[in-house]
Amino acid sequence: FDLEPVFAIEEESYEFPWTMGILSDCLRVGYHCFVYEVNGEIRGYAIMSSVLDEAHLLNICIAPEHQNKGYGYAFMDWLMKYARELGSRTMYLEVRLSNHAAIKLYQAMGFNETGIRRNYYPAKNGKEDAQLFACELI
Repeated sequence: FDLEPVFAIEEESYEFPWTMGILSDCLRVGYHCFVYEVNGEIRGYAIMSSVLDEAHLLNICIAPEHQNKGYGYAFMDWLMKYARELGSRTMYLEVRLSNHAAIKLYQAMGFNETGIRRNYYPAKNGKEDAQLFACELI
């Protein structure tokens, strides 16, 4: 998990990107960190935690120039299988309410809305709510 290209994708993708320090901390504390490569080129990355029988997708991102090509679906499918192999029965995630493409993807993959986390994400005009999702993996 090479931090430089991951951080470059993060900065290019989000108005309020995670810092290099946050990404480094994810590695340091032992989260599952993956890159999605095609022909040796990093197209995206994901960070996931797992505790007992639960997986929590903390971040997944496909570089903007590679979005809408099926990579997100393929990567999510692989992550869900990996979480199953770890013994996870459920996967959880949060997504910005304004991220309609991601919400559509998660719903297509079998995730169900479980709630709202108010003022979760930084936004231009203060904070934005997160939609909570969960998917049974078994």
